[in-house]
Amino acid sequence: MRKRKPLKGVKEEKYKSTRVRLYDDEIEQINQYRRLQNEAIDQGLDPKSVKHGWLKSKESSLFVKNHDYEEPKERKVKEAFEQLIQDIKEYSPKFPTIKRTPCKDGHLLVIDPADCHVGKLCSSFETGESYDSQTAVKRIREGVQGILDRTAGYNIEMILFVTGNDILHIDNPKKTTTSGTPQDTSGMWYDNVVAAKDVYIEVIEMLLAVAPVHCVFNPSNHDFMSGFMLLQSVEAWFNKCKDITFDSDMKHRKYFKYYNNLIGTTHGDGAKVNDLPLLMANESEDWSSTEKRYIYTHHIHHYTGKDFHGVTLQSLRSPSGTDGWHHRNGYQHSPKAIEGFLHHPKHGQVTKLTYFF
Repeated sequence: MRKRKPLKGVKEEKYKSTRVRLYDDEIEQINQYRRLQNEAIDQGLDPKSVKHGWLKSKESSLFVKNHDYEEPKERKVKEAFEQLIQDIKEYSPKFPTIKRTPCKDGHLLVIDPADCHVGKLCSSFETGESYDSQTAVKRIREGVQGILDRTAGYNIEMILFVTGNDILHIDNPKKTTTSGTPQDTSGMWYDNVVAAKDVYIEVIEMLLAVAPVHCVFNPSNHDFMSGFMLLQSVEAWFNKCKDITFDSDMKHRKYFKYYNNLIGTTHGDGAKVNDLPLLMANESEDWSSTEKRYIYTHHIHHYTGKDFHGVTLQSLRSPSGTDGWHHRNGYQHSPKAIEGFLHHPKHGQVTKLTYFF
């Protein structure tokens, strides 16, 4: 790319919270953009609803585009979603505060139903196994209960419930992933969203009967948009429950501290595996105050584990069936399971729990 020579009168201006060096023509573009927004406000219009406009004076007539413009359809979807969340918060049930006996020799239970793909369709005629929306929901419910059953004999003082990670199979009515890859699907997209919401609420209520819950959300490649909206609705449902907390923003890597444990979660389709330990060290403020560090990843539907310097990384199995694409490429024979882990406050991960289907 040809480097542009500076023009005369280069100035510095604080724009969008960043101090940058701007050329005269860039400053003029910014000023025009601001004038267009101010004109919209003066006329009683939402600046985001104005796509472009003319700025006229005695000396010139300028056509200016509004970079903050939102398409009416996008704006309506955003407004409807915000109203939906507000309605859910207002009508969410009140949960009684549970009086819990102080726990001796307590543990953190990590439950991670990874890559469930509600809405995925697998035909036994092609792949040798069947899978649909009803099967996905049934396995989430059965797997979470199975992990809880395997904790008998342990004192659970807190639960880390990992959500997201391709909970939904598609991200739009066109039956594709977020990036547009077509998928074999079961059921209508809206029915699958409701089914996933209902089973999340059901299993979280199941977990709350055992211990306080911290719910963490990992954005993922199949349902980057719809998965986020799903978790926002679940969080709104538990708005009046004091025994649960949420980490449901769109950060791709999340961290949680439990005494001497630092636990990271990420979907696994982004940063390289070998980079994750150093990213944890740079991104988590709890790195220096912990000694037992773990990162749980997803996405690849089979188990792997590796010890790095100071960090253990494990990728989790999926309960979802094999569709046509995976069968053609031979990605089929990994065990189907939901997994969990028990962490001791001092000694770190002491038990790996697996419920096979």
